[in-house]
Amino acid sequence: MARYQILVADPISEKGIELLQSEPSFEVVVNLGLKQEADFAQAAAGAHAIIVRSGVKVTAKVIEAAPNLKAIGRAGVGVDNIDVPAASKRGVVVMNTPGGNTISTAEQAFTLMMALARKTPQAHATIIEGRWDRKKFQGTEVFGKTLAVLGMGRIGAEFAKRAKAFGMHPIGYDVFWDEAFAATHGIPRAAALADLFREADYISLHTNLTPETRDLVRADTIAAMKPGVIILNCARGEIVNTADMAAALESGRVRGYGTDVLDAEPPAADHPL
Repeated sequence: MARYQILVADPISEKGIELLQSEPSFEVVVNLGLKQEADFAQAAAGAHAIIVRSGVKVTAKVIEAAPNLKAIGRAGVGVDNIDVPAASKRGVVVMNTPGGNTISTAEQAFTLMMALARKTPQAHATIIEGRWDRKKFQGTEVFGKTLAVLGMGRIGAEFAKRAKAFGMHPIGYDVFWDEAFAATHGIPRAAALADLFREADYISLHTNLTPETRDLVRADTIAAMKPGVIILNCARGEIVNTADMAAALESGRVRGYGTDVLDAEPPAADHPL
């Protein structure tokens, strides 16, 4: 029986590992923490397939180091940490799981929005410190507020549906616009990003990382937003310029930034955010 080596280079569910191990023809090698390209390339030398999430980068050098490689699987949305042209040149199939985290990510973004609107983390921190600054942390209602959803794909659409249920007024922007969904849920499409930024009390980012979206939220686009806007990012850290966001938070131009992604993960001790 032929044996196929599967390199798991990022943490995935134990159930996933067990499922792979249940196939007699698979040799499952779990090797985490391959941050250095040379180490990853060495580990991939015998792999027929590689499974990653977002923690490591499958570069052209890693792909070239694996002569038996047939497939690369990303357990998540997007493939920006995989050199797709290099894989295609070698005939290696690249796959992802676009629907795998749709609901959980939409819920995460909504949780961040509500925490910022109600100032929950700040109030909690003062209680832990033994202080009682109740009036200082009066929150605001999201009801009736305008929400800009940048990227109306699976996650953005689910986020917008939840916002509607809370009485918000979502407006969307996407190159690929789902007219049927927008009509069903009463979500207008912004004519341009400038319109989206100018009107919104809250902005939620749900777009892929591309050359066009890298540093999309930066000093000049922030200047075009409403003063005191709240921005949410559960997409990619690099969509937001870190230094510009830190400055906007410091000045109060941006009232809050809720994110579970950063441009460097894990962040250095002196990371601006």
